Amino acid sequence: MHMNENRASGARGRLWAGRVVTALPALFLLLDGVAKLFKPAPVVQGTLQLGFTEAVIVPLGILLTTCTILYLIPRTAVLGAVLLTGYLGGAVAIQVRAEASWFPLLFPVMMGALVWCGLWLRDNRLRSMLPLTGAPRAI
Repeated sequence: MHMNENRASGARGRLWAGRVVTALPALFLLLDGVAKLFKPAPVVQGTLQLGFTEAVIVPLGILLTTCTILYLIPRTAVLGAVLLTGYLGGAVAIQVRAEASWFPLLFPVMMGALVWCGLWLRDNRLRSMLPLTGAPRAI
């Protein structure tokens, strides 16, 4: 019985850690997406500096907000993570094209790593496909 209690406790701890790690990038991405919908001056200015027109801001906000919401729903979390990976990959490409410094270049990479880390911690199916600890498992 003691072993089952430890497993259950470990699973609960992993689930809560996954929720916390999920919340960090999700809050930032939701804030960024919603900000694009309202187009405050710093968002418009930053978008223009990266070579985009103002017309793309709202569609990007809708896309980012939708992908993040999909990521937060357990049933569609993997789809959301895949879509956010594409979005964040585009962000990296834009920063490379703009010849940005290291932080703006690595920030989307860190967000993507947190997205997948949070999902891995909270989703048993993903952990079974990507066993990062212990012996490899047969699929």
